[in-house]
Amino acid sequence: MAEFQITATTRTEFGKGASRRLRRAGEVPAVLYGHGTDPQHIALPGKETFLMLRHANVLMEITVEGQKERIMALPKQVQRDPITSFVDHIDLLIVKKGEKVSVEVPLTVVGEAERNSLVNIDLTSLLVLAPATNIPAEIEVSIEGLVIGDQILAGDVKLPEGVVYEHDPEAMVLNVAPQPVAEPAPSVADESTAVEGEQDSEDSE
Repeated sequence: MAEFQITATTRTEFGKGASRRLRRAGEVPAVLYGHGTDPQHIALPGKETFLMLRHANVLMEITVEGQKERIMALPKQVQRDPITSFVDHIDLLIVKKGEKVSVEVPLTVVGEAERNSLVNIDLTSLLVLAPATNIPAEIEVSIEGLVIGDQILAGDVKLPEGVVYEHDPEAMVLNVAPQPVAEPAPSVADESTAVEGEQDSEDSE
């Protein structure tokens, strides 16, 4: 998993107006919570935060100005502007080494199935329980050698060491189906015959 260090400042103003001012200044409002601590309202540097969130399940090591202890956290909820995709707000879950957390991990399909087949993908991620400091960036699903009629369920996916399923094991991940056959386009001769038939019908009237 990707790990990043970042410095945050404590927020002293709250509400929509204060959040807008922060975003205009290039910062992102966020809240740290978990492990029985009181929520901490902080501000993160916008550009660094945007780049970090390009990685799935990124582990953030946060230094809050004025505090000695570094805080490890995972983004649990990210709110974005629907037009610009700029990060509006982040909820950060405090984690500790040795504990496991419930996370969605992206699935990556590798390999090739039977020729002239179509792989229908139903799930693009799996809900798993993974070590907070060692969450897999992705989980590979191999379709090498699969033939038409084969399918892969969530319980068939091989997980990395230390990771366990939280997903329904019977959930469909993907299946292999016949490739659709395109309807043949009408030939010029067929079109000509059809036109002649229409003309004969008109003449008989």
